[in-house]
Amino acid sequence: MTTSQPRIAVMGVSGSGKTTVGKRLATALGVAYADGDDLHPAANIAKMTAGIPLDDTDRLPWLDAIGNWLSARGGHGAVVSCSALKHEYRDRLRAAAPGLYFVALDVPRAELIRRMNTRTGHFMHARLLDSQLAILQPLTVREYGRTVDGTRDVDALVRDVLTGLDPAGAGTQPR
Repeated sequence: MTTSQPRIAVMGVSGSGKTTVGKRLATALGVAYADGDDLHPAANIAKMTAGIPLDDTDRLPWLDAIGNWLSARGGHGAVVSCSALKHEYRDRLRAAAPGLYFVALDVPRAELIRRMNTRTGHFMHARLLDSQLAILQPLTVREYGRTVDGTRDVDALVRDVLTGLDPAGAGTQPR
C-alpha cells in the first residue's frame, strides 16, 4: 500500500531560513523541492533588487505559479519555500494544493538582519525586511501547519517537523 506524500510550504520573511529548511525537508521526504524565489516573474525580481517592496498585485501571479507547481505534484509530495506572509496568500496556495501544510519559521528581527547582511547572491535587500514584517500574519490555530523556532539547529528542526507528520503526510502537531 502506498500513501501519498505531504505537500509542505516553508514560510517566513526573508532571511528566516526557508530555503535551507525546505531543501532539508524535501531531501528527508524524498520529494521535489522548489524555491519560491525562482518562480517570481522578472518584474518582481527587478523591483526587489531595486529595493522596492512588492504589493499584492505583484504577488498574486507569483502565488499562482507556486500553487500550480504544488498542484502538479499531487500525491507525489513536494516542498516549496515561499514567504506566504498573509492569510489570504496561504488560502490561495491551499486552493491550488488542498492539504498544504505550512511550516512557519519564527526568527527575531536582529537575527534576520544579521543573516541578510551576511548572505551573498540574493536579490532581497535587508532594507525590505521591515515591509515584510509589517504585513506578516502569523499562522492561526485554524491554519494547517505549525510555527517553529527558526534559530534552532536545522537538523533538529527538520526532525521535529517530520515527527509532527502522520504516515499519510498529514500534519498533526499543534503549534
